[in-house]
Parts: sequence; C-alpha cells; structure tokens
Amino acid sequence: MVLLMAAILALPRIAVAGNPPFSCAPGATQGYAFCDRRLPVEQRAADLVARLSLAEKVSQLGDEAAGVPRLGVPPYKWWSEGLHGLAFWGHGMHFDGAVRAITSFPQVLLTAASFDEKLWYRIGQAIGTEARALYNIGQAEGLTIWSPNVNIFRDPRWGRGQETPGEDPTTASKYGVAFVRGLQGPSPMTLQTSACCKHATAYDLEAWNGVIRYDYKAWVTAQDLADTFNPPFRSCVEEGKASCVMCAYTTVNGIPACASSDLLTKTFKGAWGLNGYVSSDCDAVALMHDSQGYRPTPEDTVAAALTAGLDLNCGNYTQVHGMAAIQQGKMSEHDVDKALRNLFTVRMRLGHFDGDPRGSALYGGLGAGDVCSPAHKALSLEAAQDGIVLLKNDAGILPLSRPAVGSAAVIGHNANDPAALYGNYFGPPCEYTTPLQGIQGYVKNVAFLAGCDSAACGIAATGQAAGLAASSDYVIMFMGLSQRQEQEGLDRVSLLLPGQQQNLITAVASAAKRPVILVLLTGGPVDVTFAKSNPKIGAILWAGYPGQAGGLAIAKVLFGEHNPSGRLPMTWYPEDFTRVPMTDMRMRADPATGYPGRSYRFYKGNTVYKFGDGLSYSKFSRQLVVPSTTGNTDLLAGLTATPAADGGASYVVEEIGAGGCEQLKFPAVVEVHNHGPLDGKHSVLMFLRWPNATSGRPVSQLVGFRAQHLRAGEKARLRFDVSPCEHFSWANEDGKKVLGAGSHFLRVGRDEYEIRFEP
Repeated sequence: MVLLMAAILALPRIAVAGNPPFSCAPGATQGYAFCDRRLPVEQRAADLVARLSLAEKVSQLGDEAAGVPRLGVPPYKWWSEGLHGLAFWGHGMHFDGAVRAITSFPQVLLTAASFDEKLWYRIGQAIGTEARALYNIGQAEGLTIWSPNVNIFRDPRWGRGQETPGEDPTTASKYGVAFVRGLQGPSPMTLQTSACCKHATAYDLEAWNGVIRYDYKAWVTAQDLADTFNPPFRSCVEEGKASCVMCAYTTVNGIPACASSDLLTKTFKGAWGLNGYVSSDCDAVALMHDSQGYRPTPEDTVAAALTAGLDLNCGNYTQVHGMAAIQQGKMSEHDVDKALRNLFTVRMRLGHFDGDPRGSALYGGLGAGDVCSPAHKALSLEAAQDGIVLLKNDAGILPLSRPAVGSAAVIGHNANDPAALYGNYFGPPCEYTTPLQGIQGYVKNVAFLAGCDSAACGIAATGQAAGLAASSDYVIMFMGLSQRQEQEGLDRVSLLLPGQQQNLITAVASAAKRPVILVLLTGGPVDVTFAKSNPKIGAILWAGYPGQAGGLAIAKVLFGEHNPSGRLPMTWYPEDFTRVPMTDMRMRADPATGYPGRSYRFYKGNTVYKFGDGLSYSKFSRQLVVPSTTGNTDLLAGLTATPAADGGASYVVEEIGAGGCEQLKFPAVVEVHNHGPLDGKHSVLMFLRWPNATSGRPVSQLVGFRAQHLRAGEKARLRFDVSPCEHFSWANEDGKKVLGAGSHFLRVGRDEYEIRFEP
C-alpha cells in the first residue's frame, strides 16, 4: 500500500483538460422530445425509452451502459464511489488528466464521531463539487456516486464497519440525510451528483467461520428490521431525497434482497417514495444464480430481479441474459421499460440531456480549480480534528506543552505509513501528513521507530523500542489496525490488537520516563482494557483512519491547538464478545440463553468504552430544561392501549396518526457551559431511557444531538425538537412502532427529566 501511494503521489499534475460527454447539443437532435427541457423529466425519459430498440434497451441494464449513436446518446458508467472522497473504485471517475488528485476526507466512522450534521453536509457537498468538476473537464463518464454506506455497524468484527456512521440508527439516519443532501446539491431537479444509499438491508458480514457475504442467509426479525436496519435507508429516501438505493447481497428471510418485491417495489418505491433507481451490489444478480441457487437459470434470475423492482445491475449479467429472458417469456419488454425510465430520469436530472454541462447555471463553472481547493483541504483537517476521540487522559498529561517537550519518541507501524490515513474506498489525495510528520512540525528532536514489521506485528523490536522510550522525554505510540485486518471481504476474528502489539506497548510504557500517549488508528473497535487500566499509559486517543490531514490533526490535538470533542459512535466490546456468532442477527438480548444483545441500545454486558464516550480538555456542564407542558397527551385518552406481558401497555403509532403525533411534540433545551480552560466544541447527546428494558424496549436510545463551539466561560442554549412518536417509540414483534404508556426519561449526561403518558 505504501508503494502504491508513493507511485500515486509521484504522478505529474499537469495535463490537458477534455470535454464532458452529453446529449442534445443544439441542432444535433432537433425534434426529439427527450431533448426538450420544457417538458417534465419523466416525460422526456419515457420518450427516449420509446425510441430504443429492444437490443438497445437491454444494453442499458448494466453499470457500463452502451451508447446509442443514432440518437446522440453517449455511453454511461454508473459506478463511481465517494464514501469519503472520490475513489479509485468504480469505472466512472479518472485521475489521469488535468486533475490527478482529490480531497481525501477521514473515513466515515471517524467523521461520524463529530456528531455534527452540518459538517457531514459540507463534506458531501465538497465531494459532489469535485465530482462535477471532474465531469466538466472530461475526467468522468458518470455522476452517479454509490455512497453513502448507511448499514448499521452491528458487529465489531465487521470489516466494513469503518465505512459506516456506526451502530446507532438515529445517527446513521441523520448522517445519511446530511451527506446525501450535500452530495446531490440544492436543486432536486438539477442534481450536482446522484447519491446512492447502500446496502439495503441487514448487510454486515464479509467472511466469518466459513460464511461469506455472497451467499449469506440472514434471518432477521420484523422488529429489528423496523427499528434498527431499515431506518437509515428510509431517512435517506424520505428526508434526504436520495436518488438511488442499492440492494445488498444478503438473502433476508429466504429472499435475496435484490429479488424482493416487498423491499424494492413495495417499500423503496412505494411506501418511501423513492424518486430514482434501485441498483444491485456488484454481481449480486449473477450471485443469486451462481452462489445462492435462487432460480434455476440465468434468465429466470434476471427476470426475478427486474420484476421485483431492480432497475440496474452492477455487472453485465442482465445485459448478457436479458434478451433471452424476454424471448423465453420470463419477463416482458414492459419490465425493462420501467427500469429504463427510472434510469434515464436520473440522468436527465443530472443534466446529461441538456447540452454541454459547462453551460449549466448551477454547476457549469466548476473545473480543476475546485478540486483540492484550500477550502476543501481545510475541511478535511477540520473533520479529522472534530472526529478524534480522547478516551483517557490521566493526570491531565494532555495537552502537551510545546516548549516542555525537549525530545519525543514516536513509535508504531502507523506513525509514518500514508496508507494508515485512508481506510478503504479512497482516491489519490491532494497531499498528506502522517502522524510522524505532524509531530515533527511541533518538536525538533524526534526519534522514530516502527516497532512492528506491520499492523499484524508478527515481529516486534521490543528491546529497541523500550531503549528509545527510556531515553526520550515523551513517548507517543501509533498502533492499531490496517486494511490487512479489516476491509471489504475481510472480517476480524479477534478484538485484540494484532500480534505483538500489546506486549510492545506494555514494554515501552514500563521503560518510559513518563506515562506514554497511545494513539489508535483503526476502523472498528479494539479491546484495549490493558491500556485503559495501566497507569503507565497516560492517554488514549482513537483517530480512526483520519484522511489526508490526519497527521496534522492528531498533532494539533496532542499539543492543545485543538480541543478534542469526538464521541464514540460505536460500543467497544471486550474480547469475549467474539464468542457471539456473527451470523446471529438479533439485536435484542436473550437472558434465557445468555445472548448479550448488540449495540448500546440492547447490549447487556461489560464494555471497554461505551457509545458516546469522549473527553475534552475543558470542563463542560449541561442542564436539561423541559417546559411544564410536554405536548397534548390528552389525545391518547381516546385510544386503546395494548397490554404488554410485563404489565405495561403501549399505543400503536400508526393509530395515533400524523396529526396526533404532531400534537405530542414539544421542545427541550440543554443549557451548556464551557468552564474552561480552553475554547472548544462540545457535542450534546440526548438519550431516552425507560424504567426497564422489557417488552422489546431498548435499554436507552438516542433522541438527537447538537454540536456547538463555545469559548472558555461561554454558555449556550441548544434546542431539541422532541417527537414522542419518533423518539420515544420502538418496534413491537410485528414490526409496528409503538409508544409506551407510563414513564419515559429524557437524559443528558446525568441530568434527567420524566415524562409520563397515562393509559
């Protein structure tokens, strides 16, 4: 990976810009309704589809769609990635022209730790701007970005958890909405890019104990689908207005996700109102036949997917077998037409049939100067700083005083490896600063030792590292994981630091003059109980995979130029959690069998660190203020409460109705005070808990969050709009959202406020 990055960064940066692909140049296709910008895009798309031959139609069903020269339609490449910056993965973006690099933001899980919706929006906006700029200069053959990944990080071993906003459905939902809105731009009819929320649904396993994602059969309760796995996708579509949803490889309750009409047509396009298209994950349609054996022939398989509501196949399986499926009567030309109308409508909303896109009032002026701009570089640094989580700071060892650090030992395989900055799905960065380089900007006398041969740490230079630590004023260790332990296609088998890392850290800490500082670069959580309890390890920070500015961001936090404010978006479990099968999809605990449950909402067991943990260099206080009247609860008197096994009762949210739910809403205010000594950002997380976690209720659940920067001594009042139907409800066993009668407790830190709904 290091050699790859060095080769990328050595590429020349000067090249000649090209021309973007488009249709409907003035005079070229006169008389075609699909070129008439005065008509609704749906009508224009229908006109274009009606002009295609059957063979031309089938050629459009894969991610590399053929051109139609006789109609002036160029080829189109649907697959591009923009998870935390434009990426090498996919076929639609190219980094071999006037632009050779893009802004690389932190991997998503670290960005999620900021709990800042405005920041998430701005990152999406920046990625969308850079994609459109590449398109305008002829370095893109598509503007359909298959991001974000809003799957729930259900199991800490999952290799792709790093790509997600974490384990909480509320956080993932808000992240998806903000990122999609930023990526797609301000106009619903003229998209900057098209966002695609993936991978629906219940996808969170790569390869575990002989089970692989391509043929994994997940059994998921209606309850868990309704209040854990599906909410982020629903929010993406209903609130974010995402123009695409990608279905997963997973077979959910006996039916492949990409062949489920209940999911694709009834839910995405029907109940949620998707205005766009449904794509499969790559080769998912082929795998339905080849690995899952869902249908006996390729033609049956293609027909099953398209008639269920799939519009596009990543891969060419539908293009290869689509014509035969029609000829054999497995599906009709009408089924293909429905899919193509959705696909071409999105392309028209992207402006690809409006003539030269460089003439667009909204996006036509974007070009090479808008990629790797100073603003985007500053945003990458800001995101990394705001995401870094301070987990331990015994005796206030941090922040470091720059003049007091005469010498520093920087030890660890992740200290000077550019690949440790990016995680997966990355592109060529504008520039980068490793942690070692960041610290060298603050300390003149820095000695570096990798300590391990790699993240696997099969070989450790323990004696040499201990000797270096003993001779240095301060020791900063950069340990953790790499893409060799966690990535797409690869789950972890252990939550411990790999190989000899723990022994190396302990030996260095024992030899050092002062307590050492441990910085963890990982995607998923690690069990560092040994470090948490060791007084010779004075501070622990989690820095995720922090992007191109990661090394500078870490240095600024260590030396107090930035006050850490990140909060963990994921529970850090102990190693014994690995006894739980990854294939057990249940979220809720089962005390009768000893099953501990998953995520802070349902887990009943010990933790290393909890969801929402994170320290600051300043002392913040919070006070929850709720008005004496909290919504019109009298309206519940006319409804029948359903008795529960634990003696309680609940109301079905659907029966309360939209009007009733609106009347139940009320505002809550959190008064925040920064007592100093430093200015800093503070994220306020508001939770709800119940008197008990029976009848399927979570232990607690997140109501919402607000991020606010406060000067030392400053106070602020942060408003939360509380909707009991949304924030106080959970799903019953039938998957219906219910609102419990009796007590509910809003909680911010240790401050609580009780709200009752009387049956």
